[in-house]
Amino acid sequence: MKKIAILGSTGSIGSQTLEIVREQKDIEVTAVAAGGNLSLLERQIREFRPRIAAIWEEEKAKELRIRTADFSVKIVSGMEGLLEVAAMPETETLVTAVVGMLGIRPTIAAIQSGKKIALANKETLVTAGHIIMPLAKEHNAQILPVDSEHSAIFQSLQGETENAIQKIILTASGGPFRGKTAEELRYVQLEDALKHPNWSMGKKITIDSSTLVNKGLEVIEAKWLFNVKPEQIQVTVHPQSILHSAVEFKDGAVIAQLGTPDMRIPIQYALYYPKRRTLSGTRLNLFEHSGLTFEQPDMQTFRGLALAFDALKRGGNAPTVYNAANEKAVALFLSRKIAYLTITEMIETCLDRISFVPNPTVEQILETEQAVYEFIESRW
Repeated sequence: MKKIAILGSTGSIGSQTLEIVREQKDIEVTAVAAGGNLSLLERQIREFRPRIAAIWEEEKAKELRIRTADFSVKIVSGMEGLLEVAAMPETETLVTAVVGMLGIRPTIAAIQSGKKIALANKETLVTAGHIIMPLAKEHNAQILPVDSEHSAIFQSLQGETENAIQKIILTASGGPFRGKTAEELRYVQLEDALKHPNWSMGKKITIDSSTLVNKGLEVIEAKWLFNVKPEQIQVTVHPQSILHSAVEFKDGAVIAQLGTPDMRIPIQYALYYPKRRTLSGTRLNLFEHSGLTFEQPDMQTFRGLALAFDALKRGGNAPTVYNAANEKAVALFLSRKIAYLTITEMIETCLDRISFVPNPTVEQILETEQAVYEFIESRW
């Protein structure tokens, strides 16, 4: 039996991971952690019987202890709870599917405990890649990407360890506003931005996809995962979401991974790597997809992507500023407190105004995040 723990078990990636557990029947869920969805977390505890369950607020943890008194499950809370889940001795693989920089410290704890990391938390590498990747190498810990695009690149690199990457081709669907002008984007409403054409995801990542900030975060993450320079990463808009990403090698050969838009495929690949398992679902029929298209991204209209490249080239804590400003801006947009285009305006302003730190520690990364939040609160 494989033994896994899931940070973010009630979210989109966490829920789909548990679908795989149900289907494959040879995975034991040792621990689960959720942000605030107490009812769903209780149902997961009753179904999968983990040894530890974490929820962020202690008040909810107290209620959960009462609700699950008939189970032998330890209920923990806060960051200490996440760290306990991450470092749990019985666990082999930690699925990190929490949203935000909350994932950094648990990922570090899991690496130091010798876990395999199935990484679905972009922010961990975006803000702390310079810490995480050397640490993983030191502890001989595998980091297996769960994002569909990074998983596609990882799969395309299998058997190519002796061959240098010429270029990574990172595909983007273009989101719901592909082809729109900046003027048209002025009138975007929350409901419009939440209508992704291909993928079913959480609200925050769906908004990020619409601004192309999600692709910007993936650009920064790709630099750390695959040890490439910014100029070796090319973003290509592929509206059909069939070719998930590709790698070009020095001889001009391009190897890509294709499939239907189903997040369970990269999740399961990370859980069972290097083996593949049968998985239910729709199979790709190329006869039904004769019109695959590829376009250059409009980085003038969708400034979020251009700003990601700027932050990556600047380095230091600039990617943290980029990420934190976006997190705060998206939260305000989801609360209908700012206009859609203000999201990228906030990111650009913060990149210009927040003090630069060339080689930040975890503490300085978290301090940068707080400085960004305070700056935005003072301005907006």
